[in-house]
Amino acid sequence: MSTYFAGFVAMPAEFHIGLAFIIGLLTGSFLNVVIYRLPKRMMYEWSAQSFEWLNKAPYSESEPPGLVFPASHCMACKTPIRAWQNIPVLSFLWLRGKCAACGTRIGWRYPLIELLTACLSAVVVFHFGVTVQAAAGLILTWALVALCFIDFDHQLLPDSIVLPLLWLGLAMSLIPVFATPSSAILGAIIGYLSFWSVFHLFKLLTGKEGMGHGDFKLMALLGAWFGWTLVPQLIIVSTFVGSIVGISLIVLKRSGRDTTIPFGPYIALAGWLGMLWGSEINSAYLAFAGLR
Repeated sequence: MSTYFAGFVAMPAEFHIGLAFIIGLLTGSFLNVVIYRLPKRMMYEWSAQSFEWLNKAPYSESEPPGLVFPASHCMACKTPIRAWQNIPVLSFLWLRGKCAACGTRIGWRYPLIELLTACLSAVVVFHFGVTVQAAAGLILTWALVALCFIDFDHQLLPDSIVLPLLWLGLAMSLIPVFATPSSAILGAIIGYLSFWSVFHLFKLLTGKEGMGHGDFKLMALLGAWFGWTLVPQLIIVSTFVGSIVGISLIVLKRSGRDTTIPFGPYIALAGWLGMLWGSEINSAYLAFAGLR
């Protein structure tokens, strides 16, 4: 087994990057399912629990599909999608963006998510090589892609994705992969409390909620993965990008001042950039500020 692994590691870097790209395409196809189905299942379960707690009649709406079963099907005509119709990106182009059975348009977002996941996966392997950091980075990248689009669509950051990854980050610190145990624990605490404090201060001053509780947990996740020293950078980068996007949307009149803008994608972007180039970003900032 070790001989085969050594041979795999010895393969050219282009092979590893290309393989990561292909795996990313396949994973992106599954992430499309997660992004669409997971929020529906969450809302169904919340509604069912509400009916149970209120002692009302059983929840009658049909249960949404799971993440794996039933197999993918057209959302319009419910025709099952065959294997050759489910090849990432290629099937979309072959079918000209339409269902093979009923001709309903398929959104461009599906192949774009597949391509995005593939490109990000390739960048992670290009940066880390064939290492434990690359394997962990791929898992985090795929999770962040799912969280970004779920938050864009529903303003939700599911605990079923965030919390297991938070614990994984703490567990990996025992090796360590990215951060030592003490730094990871402090990172989770400081990451959570940083936005938790802002949330309650903003609510105290304005009477409004400035962000969701999922944002606290996502920052705690990233703090657990990369340690407390990266948390200030994550806060600055996510706040800066989020502010630029928010101001731009207001100027372009795509949203009003009271429009809720999901903040999770900007935290996720800051975390992904920090994973790859956190030290370089810190060094550039210190040099710019004249502190180095």
